[in-house]
Amino acid sequence: MMKRILAIFTNSNFWPLIIIIFFAILAGRSLIFQSGYFNMHDDLQMMRQLQLEKCLLDSQIPCRWVPDLGFGFGFPLFNFYPPLPYLIGEIFRVIQISFVNTAKLTFALSFVVSGITMYYLAKEFFGRLGGTLSAIFYIWAPYHAVDIYVRGAMNEAWALAWFPLLFWAAYKLVISKNKRVVNWIIVLALGWFALLTSHNLMVIMIVPFFAVWVLLHLWREKKWKKIIPLFLSGIWALGLSAFFTFPALFENKFTQIRGQLVGYYDYTAHFVTIKQLFISRFWGHGASVWGIEDGMPFQIGHINWLLALAIGVYLFVRLVRQLRKKSGLLKTIKKDQILLVTAFFILVGFGAAFMTHSRSVQIYLALGYLRFVQFPWRFLALVIFAFSFAVGIIPGIFAEWKKGHRLFARIVATGPQILIVVFLILLLLIMNWTYFRPEGGKMGPLTDEQKFSGLAWEYQQTSGIYDYLPAQAKMAPNSAQDELAEFMDGEGAIDNASQGTYWAKFNIVANSDSRVRINIFDFPNWRVFVDGVETEIILPEEEAWGRIWINIPKGEHQVYAQFHNTPIRTVSNLVSLVSWVLLLSFPLWKRKLR
Repeated sequence: MMKRILAIFTNSNFWPLIIIIFFAILAGRSLIFQSGYFNMHDDLQMMRQLQLEKCLLDSQIPCRWVPDLGFGFGFPLFNFYPPLPYLIGEIFRVIQISFVNTAKLTFALSFVVSGITMYYLAKEFFGRLGGTLSAIFYIWAPYHAVDIYVRGAMNEAWALAWFPLLFWAAYKLVISKNKRVVNWIIVLALGWFALLTSHNLMVIMIVPFFAVWVLLHLWREKKWKKIIPLFLSGIWALGLSAFFTFPALFENKFTQIRGQLVGYYDYTAHFVTIKQLFISRFWGHGASVWGIEDGMPFQIGHINWLLALAIGVYLFVRLVRQLRKKSGLLKTIKKDQILLVTAFFILVGFGAAFMTHSRSVQIYLALGYLRFVQFPWRFLALVIFAFSFAVGIIPGIFAEWKKGHRLFARIVATGPQILIVVFLILLLLIMNWTYFRPEGGKMGPLTDEQKFSGLAWEYQQTSGIYDYLPAQAKMAPNSAQDELAEFMDGEGAIDNASQGTYWAKFNIVANSDSRVRINIFDFPNWRVFVDGVETEIILPEEEAWGRIWINIPKGEHQVYAQFHNTPIRTVSNLVSLVSWVLLLSFPLWKRKLR
């Protein structure tokens, strides 16, 4: 036992990871150590956590329909909204942590995971010291604070955690020997699964850059045969995430999702300026608006982009020096891996910054799918990912200078790499410290009971109601669900009404043939049974909110309604089930392969 404990402490990655976790905790200090809650743009984190938990307790797996949103008329939330961050949040709920603290700790955990994944990616090229520097810069990038403390963007914060994992796993798959290829196929598949079920819009943004990254290493390593395992990994990832990805893709036509692309959500209203990106140190918690009077910050961070620019200049000089040795351009780039990967990320960073500016509008017009990004400043996620990775080269630069300059080596004989890393981290924290806290630096007092009652509850029920409002609804409801069912034509009595996350039932006595409205949004594939026999759902012209209507014959009846799977949901669930069974049985069939 003691030997195992000693092995952990002497592991080469142990102390770097401890340092990274420490700085992640510093970034999330308010979330971890302060009681109460904070203001954010997307103040639905606790509500979504509650709805997912209700689904799990009601055995609705995977969760698709939630009962309390849509003003209590139900909502196909997790049929379209990525569920993984809230599944992670259930780790805290299982040990009886409140919803208030669960939301905060899930945010804080994303800092930790993003730092660890960046460490392993950057360490692969820059060593442990460079990997540690990259990880801390990633955690403490200003846009990371915007995502969590300003926007409250839980899903995007977790997408940031998976970016480095994807690039690291793809690289390891390309360079790995045959015996370890399957391991990296699985890691890469899990990385894509995590991103697909955390933030599907981020997939649109990162795929082109990921594809170039993979092609560069296939070309450099001359391992074009690795395209097959890379392809298999992608297919496996789609299989693992099929339960969510395919219905979200093929069933959005049943919602008013187009409303997310017009008006305020039109991407042309949310480009940022050069000043906002590179010069301004403005920090606020307001909204993104048309023009330059935004209430939220879009800065890359002075130290972040200045270091990226300096590294770009260094790489150019390095390239020129090597070309003077009469090496061809492609041969030089192919030979110098550090030059290749760092230059790639510098170009990605400045390219992503360009995508936030109005000058890039022609690209958006040419690639129509980019309109789904909604906010061009979302590309700042790629900017901080790329620039944070590139910073990892700095300890190596100083190590080279120490070898090449005797005078410099004597002056900084105590270890220039560590000194410069400490200096840069301190400078980073000094410049960005006040960003990583809630508005005003304080949390407001709040309990679960207060959040889930009164006006706060009503706000959460109606917030974002047009996001996935069923297409047949002419308008969103303007009042909450009062009762589960009611007579619209005819008279009688309704009693013993009860409702779960994906079902509802009641007893009814109709004095004559009647029409009854069930106060749940109609959406494929709600089905209603009267005395065990399915009845037709009707949608009369006067129904503006898109609720379920049925005909009830005279007499006493039992009515049961349930949200069933459509064919695409059923197939998707089966594909995911098979994919996860294969994954979980991996140790068994790997042993047989041997």
